[in-house]
Amino acid sequence: MAKGPRYRVPYRRRREKKTDYAARRVMATADRPRFVVRISERKILVQVVRSEIEGDYVVAQASSNELKSYGWNASGKNVPAAYLIGVLAGKKAKAAGVEHAILDMGLKRFTAGNKVFAVVKGALDAGLDIPCDSDITPSPERINGSIIAEYAEQMEDPLEYERRFSVYLRRGLRPEALPGHFEEVKARIEENEIE
Repeated sequence: MAKGPRYRVPYRRRREKKTDYAARRVMATADRPRFVVRISERKILVQVVRSEIEGDYVVAQASSNELKSYGWNASGKNVPAAYLIGVLAGKKAKAAGVEHAILDMGLKRFTAGNKVFAVVKGALDAGLDIPCDSDITPSPERINGSIIAEYAEQMEDPLEYERRFSVYLRRGLRPEALPGHFEEVKARIEENEIE
C-alpha cells in the first residue's frame, strides 16, 4: 500500500469502481444533457439528465417495467426490449424539449452491438440526436428478435426450451412469435402521445 505525505486517497466511488470522475467531468460540463443508460440483472433504466451547478436534474426517464403497460410479454432485458425502451425514452425526451444528448454508459465497456447501443438506436429512431456510429448498433435481426425466434425454432430438447424461454412462456408468448410481437408493441409506443 502506498504511504507518505504525498499519497492521496482516491474518492470512495472511484475506489469502488463505480464512477470515472474524469469522464463524468467532461460530460457534466458539456452543453448537452446526458443520455444515461444503466443495465442491471433485472431491468434496463434510461434517463435524460441535465447537469447544473447545484446538481443533476432528470428530464425524462424510461425503464423496462413500463413496457408491460404497452403489452410487452417478452423479457425486459433482451435486445428488442432495450430498443423499445430507447424509443420510449427518446419520445419522452423530445416531449420534454430535449433535441440533443450525449451517451453516458458509466463504467460499461464499449462493445459493438450490445444492449446499450440498442437503446441508443431506439432513441435515434425516436428523433433524439445522440452522436453514435451506425456500425456499432445491433443488426435489425437482433433488434426485432428474429435471431431469438430462429434459435427457439432450432431447439430440439423440450426441457431446455422451457428452461430458456420460461419468462416468455409464463407470460403467454411463444418465442417464435417475438418479431411480430415486437412490431405490435413498437407501433403502440409510436402512436401513443407522451406529454
